Amino acid sequence: MAAFLTARGRGRCVPSADESHAAPAGEGAIASDTAVASTTAASEAVASDIVVSEAAASGAAAPEAVMYEAATSGAAASDIAVSEAAPAAAGSRPTPKPVDPADLYLLSSTSQAYSWLMKLLCDPGDAVLAPKPGYPLIESIARLECVDTIEYRLRYDGSWYIDTAELRELLDGPDGGRIRALVLINPNNPSGSYVKPSERERIVAMCRDHGVALIADEVFYDYALEPFDGNARLAGEPGVLTFALDGFSKMLAAPHAKVGWIQVSGPDGDVAEAMRRLDVIADDYLPMGDIIADRIPELLEAAPAQTARVRDRVRGNLALLRRILDADPAGLVTVLRAEGGWNVLLRVPSVVDENALTLRLIDAYRFTGQPGYFFDMPTSGYLAVSLLPEPEEFERGVRAVLAAVDDMLEA
Repeated sequence: MAAFLTARGRGRCVPSADESHAAPAGEGAIASDTAVASTTAASEAVASDIVVSEAAASGAAAPEAVMYEAATSGAAASDIAVSEAAPAAAGSRPTPKPVDPADLYLLSSTSQAYSWLMKLLCDPGDAVLAPKPGYPLIESIARLECVDTIEYRLRYDGSWYIDTAELRELLDGPDGGRIRALVLINPNNPSGSYVKPSERERIVAMCRDHGVALIADEVFYDYALEPFDGNARLAGEPGVLTFALDGFSKMLAAPHAKVGWIQVSGPDGDVAEAMRRLDVIADDYLPMGDIIADRIPELLEAAPAQTARVRDRVRGNLALLRRILDADPAGLVTVLRAEGGWNVLLRVPSVVDENALTLRLIDAYRFTGQPGYFFDMPTSGYLAVSLLPEPEEFERGVRAVLAAVDDMLEA
């Protein structure tokens, strides 16, 4: 029980709340009984306001309080009403399963969530498995926590898939003993691939067998583009200790809406021990006050309509992109299948330098993308572009890419 946090010394730097209370003053006490009691009370308070139809959050801080209160887990969380299985993929609509607000932690962002979880699960020199291609944020946060990242590859064969055989080799290999967590981005950025049901089954079993926790980043989950059937959120996964991340900045397409959350699930003993230790981290960092927590009901009310508007925009732009590329007589640029999210990968001739292409788009066309090497693509010749612009601007940008590629090949 709780092997994820105690086996081989993992998590030594984060005592449980009980251990923290037992330490005398001046000898490493992290949180007093009073502090933890106030966090718990706040958690139960904020949790009754929010009701979210996806996998949601946690908050705290009694709304009536006049003084500063920290919101970390509980009260703003019932406002976030929860069906952990809210679907994103077309044709996949599991019955929503209510989420206990007590299993949710509210914080400033999913970036902060990664930091907390690396503190919780890892000691310095431990490692987490992270997908490639993938957004470089995970490696940057891991370095700040003195944690290593070990990459596992997503492969493309008409669609993206996780190489689970490679995952098993990594877990059984020489670094397997220091791997504490496996990060899944569902759907991945920039590949747009959801975790398939068969992949999920194998990954959960491998993580359980090796005492490795799952960190599931699902901020793009509701933006289905060209999904396969059967996709589901990892939030609420019962088979292994799982931390599912989500937040408002992607849900609302509003980068300034800095509210994120962690949902904890898995075997009861592992969840209880993880939450005891997460309570200490949350109590120390005091990530959010009631001024922000009080706005959560408004954000939740706006979320379904805003998410639907963004989903319509990105689906429409993807269809427009395919029409433009299909009509291009040169046929030099293609788009890789994207199942979800709001970015896509364009494949350009590998002789075109990605940096030079990006700079040319900026200088000559006032349009931009991100070169593939930003995401550790396996070869050159990729450009990631956003599907968010207004359709007219997006069409202008796509035609700019085609013109820039033609210019560079003729030069």
